[in-house]
Order: sequence, then structure tokens, then C-alpha cells
Amino acid sequence: MLGGSAYIALIRFAISLAGTIILFSMMSESRFGNKKTALFYICYSVSVISLGCVWYVIDQNSCVKLVAFVMYICFAVLAIYVSSDQIFLSVYKLALTFYMMAVFLVGGIEISVIFFDRNVWADIISRILLIFLMAFFIERKIKSSIRGFCHYVENELDRFSVTVMIVCILFGVGFILNPNSREQTPYRLFQIAINFFLTGALQLLVFRLYMHIGKEKEYQKENQLMKMNQRMVERNIEILEESVESGRRIRHDVRHHNAVIAEYARRGQIEELLQYLNDYNRETEGSVAKAICANIAVNNILSAYTKMAEREKIEVKLNVELDKDIPIPNIDLVTILANAYENAIYGCMEVKKQSAHKKCFINLVLKRKNHKLVIYCSNTCRMETELKNGQPKPEFTGGIGVLSIIKTAEKFDGDYDFKNDNGVFIFRLIMNIPQTEIF
Repeated sequence: MLGGSAYIALIRFAISLAGTIILFSMMSESRFGNKKTALFYICYSVSVISLGCVWYVIDQNSCVKLVAFVMYICFAVLAIYVSSDQIFLSVYKLALTFYMMAVFLVGGIEISVIFFDRNVWADIISRILLIFLMAFFIERKIKSSIRGFCHYVENELDRFSVTVMIVCILFGVGFILNPNSREQTPYRLFQIAINFFLTGALQLLVFRLYMHIGKEKEYQKENQLMKMNQRMVERNIEILEESVESGRRIRHDVRHHNAVIAEYARRGQIEELLQYLNDYNRETEGSVAKAICANIAVNNILSAYTKMAEREKIEVKLNVELDKDIPIPNIDLVTILANAYENAIYGCMEVKKQSAHKKCFINLVLKRKNHKLVIYCSNTCRMETELKNGQPKPEFTGGIGVLSIIKTAEKFDGDYDFKNDNGVFIFRLIMNIPQTEIF
């Protein structure tokens, strides 16, 4: 629009391209190392700038109209390849970058036209300043937010709405970069300003929408963790109450047993006394709860949930081999096991609601193999139990536990999977055991 020699066009192309690469790189992480990424961008820049200058010399009018689109399309292909983000997220960031590119392209031209009588150097300096201001704003104000926003988009992405949003942004920016009239009229400036405003407002709306959705999910996760902690406290209280009640019963029984022993002793009935003591020993040994494993915390939580399952008439098979001390905090072990066991009980109870006479089972395996901890849990479940993104839907697990299991497993680089095998729900997990003890 401002004209100038091929040398001037080369400078303007280089500045615009450098600004586009800088702004995109600030919002997106590369899948390659810094040196390889820089090499990709340098080779691309040299090629595109050279071809752009040749195009400018051959046909200045068509170059001014289309060079920004052509450069961006070529850059978009390279950026999607280089970016470590999912393709939809990369395209969204490219649309945002394209919007900012339109800001410094049109902004530089309009500043030069309105205030400096179409001076090309004013356009160049204005572009540099606008790029610097946007990069500074991104670095100081929104870099961390947009990274968090990207996490939410990856997990809550509605591809249709994002596609519509990207198309709207590209059409809006396309109109800005190629207005119908080149005359500097107030109406034309008003059109450009309105298009910038509407396109930017759309970006802000989508940004805040996904941030809100993502934060809502985070709050739900925190709420689930709080409920999980509440249930674990309830289980521990049950264990404590059972211990207190058992202590009372033992003290009560001891008084009667002492009276019987004393009576046998006063009468000198030694044979009868020995027989009574043998019977008492057999009775007490049979009533002692069987130890599940050497780890006290795991033993207690499994005992509590096993009693709960047995009260619901669920057949339980435990195969637990765990040492007393293991370099994984007890709270993490209990979190995984309690949630897996409780979800299994819930799944069985849902089956019994459909068919009261249905035989339900839970099979739990916990073993240590070298530096790996293997957890396997299978249970009867409803045939219609569905999974979404590799995880059971909340309505089939009671809504609590799966996220806690995943979050804890990821702390130890765990590999996990869930599946419904024709009415048998299977959860498998392999976690790395740290080499040094965690305090």
C-alpha cells in the first residue's frame, strides 16, 4: 500500500515474519530442541522472504494484496509441524497469531498514512514497536494464563465451536488485511476498528469461556478429593470404633473367663481347667482377624473395605504381597487402593440393584516386582458401563475416585488402564517405586 523499492519490501517482510514467529513461539512450545527449531524458522524465513521480494518486483499490486496470506499459510504448515500441541490447539494459536499480525501490519500502515504522510520508515518503526509491545504484554500478563488455557482446551475441547471460532477470526482478519477501499476515509477507519474489536472480542470470549470451563473442572476435582478424604476418614473412624468395641468386649469376656478359671482352681479340677483353656484358645484364634499384608495402613484400609463388601454379600479374593516398609507414602497407596476398592463395591452394588440374586465378586491383586508396584482389581459391573477418554464415566463409579487414582499414579510415572470386559470391570496399574524413601 505504501510502495517502495524491493529493498524496503525485504525489510518489511523480514520484520513481519520475525514478529509472527516470535509471537507464536511465545505461546507454543516446540517439539524439537531450540537449535533445530531455530534452524527450521531460519530456513523458512530466508526462503519466504526471497520469494516475496521476487514477487514484489514482478507484480507489486498482487504482492501487496496476497503476500500476507501466502506467508501465513506457509508459516501455518511449518508451525503445526514444529508445535508440540494438538493440531486444533495449534490452529487456534495460529489464528491468534494471525490476529496480532494483522494488528501490527495494519497498525503500522495506518500510523504511517495518518501521521507521517505515507513514510515507509514510519511504517517499519511502527511495526517493530507494536511487535515489541505485544510481546512484552504476552510475556508479562498472559503467557502463564494462555498456557493454562491451552491445558483446558486440550481437555475440554469442543472441536465444532473452536472450528467456527477459527473460521470467524480468519474471515475477520482477511477483511482487515484486504479492505474494499484504499481511500483514507473515516468510514474505512471505522470499519477496520470495528473488525479489530469484534475479532478481538471473539478471541477474549473464547479464552474466558474455556478458562471458566477449565476452572470449573478443577473445582470439581478438588471437590472430589475432599469427598474422597471424607470417606477415608469415615473408614478410619469405623476401624477405630471396631477396635474400641472389640476392646470392651474382650474386657467384659475376660472377667467371666477369670471367674471360671478361679472356680476350676479352687476345686482342684486341673484336667477340666486345661480342657477349658484349650477350647478358649481355639475360639480366640478363630475370631482374630486375618492379616492381609505386613503394611499396617494398607492392611487396615483393605480390612475395612473387605468387611463392607462382605456385608453386601460380595465375594472377595485378595492376593496382597506387600512389605511393611515401601518407598511410596502410605497416603498415596491408601488413596489408590481405597478408591479402587470402593468403586468396585459400588459397581457390584449397582449390579445387585438390577438383579438381587446376581453373584458379584471383587478380585484385588497387589504385588511388588523389583522396582514396580502392580495393582490389579476386577469386579462385577453393569454391562452398559461406558468409558470416556479411557476412563469410566462418573455415573458408573459413584463419581469419586478415578481422578484421585490417576493423579496419584502420575506422581510415580504410572501406567494405567480401565476396561469393561463383558460385565467385568478391570483396573490395572503399574507404578515405579522410588529408589530412595520418600519422606
